[in-house]
Amino acid sequence: MVARPTLRRLRWPTLAFLILVIVLAWPRDDAARQRDEARRLIASGVLRIGIDASYPPFASWQDGQLVGFDVDLGLALAEALGVEARFVPLSFDGLYDALKTVQVDVLISALVYNPARTAEVAYTRPYYDNGLLLVSRAERPLDAMAAIVGLRLAYQYGSDADTEARKWARRIADFDIMPYELPTHALDALCLSQADAALVEATTYFLHARQSKKLGRTCPAHAIYVTHNPYVVATRLDQPALRNALDSLIESFQRTGRIDTLRAKWL
Repeated sequence: MVARPTLRRLRWPTLAFLILVIVLAWPRDDAARQRDEARRLIASGVLRIGIDASYPPFASWQDGQLVGFDVDLGLALAEALGVEARFVPLSFDGLYDALKTVQVDVLISALVYNPARTAEVAYTRPYYDNGLLLVSRAERPLDAMAAIVGLRLAYQYGSDADTEARKWARRIADFDIMPYELPTHALDALCLSQADAALVEATTYFLHARQSKKLGRTCPAHAIYVTHNPYVVATRLDQPALRNALDSLIESFQRTGRIDTLRAKWL
């Protein structure tokens, strides 16, 4: 009679085999799989990025070098994909044509999400919001446009802020409108207590605060978004793996604070 194998003799070989089976069968992290697939699509090992270099602080030429928020974002995305970033400077009007004719792989150029374009391009999640901010003084913060009743609102004449302010003027009780030639003048009016609030684009607000700090001026402010104007990355519709990988990376950059670090560097 043949003796049965003991439990001791079977335990470790069997356990090792089971572990190997589980490891091989275990689904890989979705983000890692997307990056691998996107990397395979970029056969040349180079991610060609279409960019309009005439819109600082997102992209501009400085001492012969292309610099800006979008430039750093493109470099970070390419690095995470394991490929080289190659920027292709284009006029803003030529960005989508360059993507369509495969001159570039992606567009990273302060592009606003455009529903009318979704039949020909795919967009990632937003990486920045350049919507309108309602800016008020920290000692008297306003948390909604409706709170402006009876107060003074400064904004740039003829701008999106002008349109938004006039829209609200039809919805709520009276408030004083104070149009200025430039949005920075509207913020100056707030800082000098000549206005109770200012309505400006987010980029204008961040740059004004940065400049004020550099000049040693103090203007404690409270800001909330009242409209949204998301900036996104665009890819071709026939490259879903690339779009998904970029989208996953942007989500990761937002979660880990990397996007905030880029914004703080340039805005």
